[in-house]
Amino acid sequence: MSRTDVLDREVARALSELSATAKRGLGDPALAELVVIRASQLNHCAFCLDMHLTIAREHGVSERQLDLLAAWEEAEGVYDERERAALALTEAVTVPTEGGVPDGVYARAARHFDDRGLAHLVGLVVAINNWNRVMVARRVAPGGYTP
Repeated sequence: MSRTDVLDREVARALSELSATAKRGLGDPALAELVVIRASQLNHCAFCLDMHLTIAREHGVSERQLDLLAAWEEAEGVYDERERAALALTEAVTVPTEGGVPDGVYARAARHFDDRGLAHLVGLVVAINNWNRVMVARRVAPGGYTP
């Protein structure tokens, strides 16, 4: 089996459906793209970064937000509190500590998202983490995404 055969159509369809469902449920396409870009940065997935940076621009995410995303915690005034809570939860789910997602991070997100919104946010982070791992495992190079 070659690296390009790691993902079959049925698995790709399931991952795509999870991603689409989570994004729809979150209801904010710009925020969804910030979340998937941040997770992709943490997971070093060049293909997903290339793809989602393109999509983020289509949804009106500012170049300033995209440029500073890797340092969002220090970028005061660039991200609103809802975005910052979502990014903190994204990092905690993507790179869990020994205790899992810290209670404070989850509580912070819960102040900005209702139960359904939290479920979709976590679902989106889970989905992009899966995509990142598949694309990194397959060594898929950036540049192959076309809108």
